[in-house]
Amino acid sequence: MKRSFFFLAMVAVAIVTLLVIAAQPVNAAGMKLGDMCRLKGQETNTLQGLGLVVGLRGTGDSGAGPTSRSLARMMQMMGGSMAVDRLGQLDLDDVADAKNVALVFVTATIPAVGSQPGDMLDVSVNAINAKSLEGGTLMLTPMLGPRGNDPTVYAMAQGALSVSLDGPVTTATIQGGGKMETAVEAEFQQSGKITLVLDRDFASFDTAQRVEEAINNLQSLTLGSPSSEMANQGNARAIDQLHIEVLIPPLYRPNPIKFISMLLLIPIQVESRSNRVVINEREGVVVIGKDVEVAPVLITHRNLRIEAGGNRGLVQVNDGTNPQVNAKLKNLADALNALDVPTEDLIAIIKTLKRKGDLYGEVVFQ
Repeated sequence: MKRSFFFLAMVAVAIVTLLVIAAQPVNAAGMKLGDMCRLKGQETNTLQGLGLVVGLRGTGDSGAGPTSRSLARMMQMMGGSMAVDRLGQLDLDDVADAKNVALVFVTATIPAVGSQPGDMLDVSVNAINAKSLEGGTLMLTPMLGPRGNDPTVYAMAQGALSVSLDGPVTTATIQGGGKMETAVEAEFQQSGKITLVLDRDFASFDTAQRVEEAINNLQSLTLGSPSSEMANQGNARAIDQLHIEVLIPPLYRPNPIKFISMLLLIPIQVESRSNRVVINEREGVVVIGKDVEVAPVLITHRNLRIEAGGNRGLVQVNDGTNPQVNAKLKNLADALNALDVPTEDLIAIIKTLKRKGDLYGEVVFQ
């Protein structure tokens, strides 16, 4: 009877939560919480190791001591007969001239959700001294974690290398070349709490405060008053501009996944980014927000004269109804485009305006 009541209570709370979420208005500046953050503990991890690539076409590490020692040690471990010197050390003369072998640095990335034994990972292979890895095969290589004091072998990597046609021949990949041997869990809760980490593009004190208020408002409607543990600030608390700590309600502690899934559906009203200019010089892309303004200036560039924010210039870039209002950078860009000004010249003008302090907005270079 108690189990049935508990189940019905959870279903009722879930229905009320979804109804509250659906009833909240979302405009063009609104996003779901899950689109702008992740859970702390769900991060990607890098595995790394040193391995040997064989089968090269004379482009290996001929005469390299570390490669010769690694090759001799591997051959000995596989039962090969290797000569030793009078001190009992491996004699490297037999393998010193191996031109088809290369010592390489091997890496693989564990996804943010973790990985289990038997999972296959893509592997990246980078030459240390070899001229080319084309046609090579990676020998069985143990993959360790990022911490040098951790001897755990998390995965084993091997397989034929694939060199990109338009990339360097000293870098290669192996699709599904790494097999997980040890489980890596993504711990997303600790002591009945989860921590939301905002994406860098959304991180700010204002956004963190909005997330805190949205979570607390939702939980006050669906779960009643907050627990005594966080009674002063509610079930959610912004730690800084990146992190929001959320207490899992007692009702959901046996099943935190249900709570998290509903939490990430909450709509958040994000602050406007319309006063930002994003410039990608390599691709020649300029994205201008509608609220970026330009102070009254006269721009002279090559054979052009453009006056922004006045009523006497060759080209007017304000709307003409109020000369006291600053011109929009978007209008200036439109005027330059009408005069067939190249994108690189537009970027140069924006840089100069920002350096002079006559551009009112944030400029981001990618």
